[in-house]
Amino acid sequence: MEWDWLGRVPYAEALSLQATLVAERRAAGPDRLLLLEHPHVITLGSSARRNHIRLDEAELRLLGIDVFDTGRGGDVTYHGPGQLIAYPILQLPEQRRDLHRYVRDLEEVIIRTLATFDIVAHRNPGRTGVWIGNEKIAAIGVRVSSGWITSHGFALNVTTDLDFFDAIVPCGIRDAGVTSIARCIGHDVAMHDVAPRVAQQFANVFGMDSAMRSAKSSRKTCCTL
Repeated sequence: MEWDWLGRVPYAEALSLQATLVAERRAAGPDRLLLLEHPHVITLGSSARRNHIRLDEAELRLLGIDVFDTGRGGDVTYHGPGQLIAYPILQLPEQRRDLHRYVRDLEEVIIRTLATFDIVAHRNPGRTGVWIGNEKIAAIGVRVSSGWITSHGFALNVTTDLDFFDAIVPCGIRDAGVTSIARCIGHDVAMHDVAPRVAQQFANVFGMDSAMRSAKSSRKTCCTL
C-alpha cells in the first residue's frame, strides 16, 4: 500500500482525488492511504440532518466554513486545520468483506495510534468512532463501492480548535464532548509526527508489510507500506 501526506487539501479537491483513485483501483491500480488536513468544512453523511448544523448560512460564511453533502455514511461532522484525515482507497480482501468489521478495524488503527502517545482510548458501544471517556477524539464515516473498494475514512483530532465543533451536533450526539491529542497530552504535536504512526498502525491492523520507501506521489510526499 502506498501512503501519501498531502498537506491541507480543499474538500472538493479531496472528493475528486478519491473518485480518481477509486477508478484506478478498480482498474487494478494500487491500494492507497491518503493522509491530509482540510480547511474548515462541515460534511453531511447519508443519515445527516440539516438541523444538526447549529449556525445559519451567514454565520458559516463569517467563520469561513463550507458545507458539503457527501457520499459517506454517518451524520454531520466538522473538519478543519489540526485534524488528521485518513482516506483509505483499497480493495478489501475476501476475508475482510464485512462493513462492520472494516469500521472496527479503522477504530483499532486509531486506538493503536493513540497508544503510541500513551493515550488510552476505547470504543463506545453503539457509537461509531474512538473515545476518551465520554469525549470523542476520532469520527469515522466510510463508503464501500462496487468491488469492495473503500473511500472516505476517519478524522482524528490532533491540535484541532475544538470550539468549531460548537457549530454542529457532532455525529448527531448531544450528550458527549470532543477532545484532541493535544488536550490529552497537554501540548501540541506536529502532523508529520502523527501521520507516519497512523500509516504504520494501518499496516499492522490490515496485515501489510510495514517497510517504507520513497515513491512517486499523486500530490506531494508518498511512501510505500
